[in-house]
Amino acid sequence: MSILIDPPVWPGPRGLLWSHLVSDSSFAELHAFARRLGIPERGFHRDHYDVPEDRYDHAVRLGAEAVPARVVVARLHAAGLRRRKHGRALAP
Repeated sequence: MSILIDPPVWPGPRGLLWSHLVSDSSFAELHAFARRLGIPERGFHRDHYDVPEDRYDHAVRLGAEAVPARVVVARLHAAGLRRRKHGRALAP
């Protein structure tokens, strides 16, 4: 039961780099952590929150485990929490 965050390497709005914040146990745990971090619900996308680079260190200080992106995806799959976009297949 962990909250995971990948490095802020994904280009996004406002010229910032973004991370993905996930839980490997439940969406309830993820939503509660995001609230503590101050990330609005509009940052939630199917199975993760988008977190701007300026909040990454704070997330880690609050207890998020810093992991590579491939670990985020693998743990989401293992927990059965990965939600794909409609009409798009996930990589095997």
